[in-house]
Amino acid sequence: MNHDSANRAQAIDLASHIDHTLLAPAAGEPQIAQLCDQADRYQFAAVCIYPVHVPFAVERLHGKKPQVCTVVGFPSGANTARVKLYEAQEAAENGADELDVVINLGWLKAGDTTRVHDEIAQIVELTGLPVKAILETSLLSAAEKRLAAEVCLDAGVRFLKTSTGWQGGATVEDVKLLRQIGGDRIGIKASGGIRTVEQAIALIEAGANRLGTSRGVEILRSLEDDETD
Repeated sequence: MNHDSANRAQAIDLASHIDHTLLAPAAGEPQIAQLCDQADRYQFAAVCIYPVHVPFAVERLHGKKPQVCTVVGFPSGANTARVKLYEAQEAAENGADELDVVINLGWLKAGDTTRVHDEIAQIVELTGLPVKAILETSLLSAAEKRLAAEVCLDAGVRFLKTSTGWQGGATVEDVKLLRQIGGDRIGIKASGGIRTVEQAIALIEAGANRLGTSRGVEILRSLEDDETD
């Protein structure tokens, strides 16, 4: 990494953009505790975890800066609307601060945008939490990306999120498109495959407010290493 990248990363306060993510199915409390402690140490925006870990993370991060974000309908989005709503409401009751909700891609591709809208809007309304709608952009055409974004904006989401990370990752082009659609009224979360400082900077400069990555500590440590060279 060159010094220009390091300077740009420091100028944008890279840590404050990162949702420190652990969505490994076999992760237990020791790993979640480490995740939370790292998020507090580096002052990440949030931890992003499965719903089962929310109560533990809420207690671990009580009184600290990082938010507790959890996923809903993850990773396929193909749960029923009632199940996704229950999952979201339970997460809210357990103390989650933010919800990353996978939209129903089958409905979107079938042109059933009313059901896509109503499912997300109900979660937004009945939980009262900031919702990041996961679009899974790698599976969508350009027209479908635009349609999905507009439907989710109408449903009241706070963020458009590119990907789960299970079907491909974030691209600068997709972030630019979502920023163009949403303008200044929406946050953009880039997620999936973000492993380096250079990738992180490029996505933020393209318009991302948040970065979902499990490599946040490695990214920031590479900055620290660069400062000591």
